Amino acid sequence: MTAIQTERQIQPLDVPTAIVQRRSIKHFKSDPIAPDLLQRLVKLTVAAPSSFNLQDWRIILVQDQDQKQALSEAAWGQPQIVQAPVTFVFAADTEGWRDRTAIYETALAKGAWTEQTVAYFDQAIPSFQEALGEKRREYAVKDATIAATHLMLAAQSFGLSTCPMNGWIEDKVKAVIGAADQPNLAIALLVPVGYAAEPRQDAGRLPLSANVFVDRLGQTYTESL
Repeated sequence: MTAIQTERQIQPLDVPTAIVQRRSIKHFKSDPIAPDLLQRLVKLTVAAPSSFNLQDWRIILVQDQDQKQALSEAAWGQPQIVQAPVTFVFAADTEGWRDRTAIYETALAKGAWTEQTVAYFDQAIPSFQEALGEKRREYAVKDATIAATHLMLAAQSFGLSTCPMNGWIEDKVKAVIGAADQPNLAIALLVPVGYAAEPRQDAGRLPLSANVFVDRLGQTYTESL
């Protein structure tokens, strides 16, 4: 795969196939991702749903070699960050809900929301967020994590690989991305993206009866086929 190859030259996988084939890759080739393919990945990532459509994720694409090295050090030296051409840092702004004007204007312009919907959201969002209290961070991180899942499946569909990472020191990651002085920003996930330098086999999953239930814990879900 070379830098001149683009998403237009690739027949994307369908979603079920991308889900089945995805693996967490620990070693990447140094091959760059073509700019238009990277842009496509970004657009598919931010197509993810979020609570009240707040889009309270803050996504930083770390590509500079020195930045990648610093980010790797913030993640206990894990090499995939340095090797991959880009690492997506998914952060969540716990106060992002306060500035909603652009969200309202966009939804109105697209005809997706009415003025009545906007008026309802403008009352409901502050009430909901204030009621969350300490769980506000958790809800924002959930939104960012959903977006990260979109990235991983989109990348897989275009022949790229990813490695979702939950092993890092938050304060150090925030310092690398220039957010050390932003207490309202929470780091959700790091996701290196690139071309795999190794094959990884399916490690398998537990039988559904081990961790899938019907209506309540203890009522085991049974495969019918």
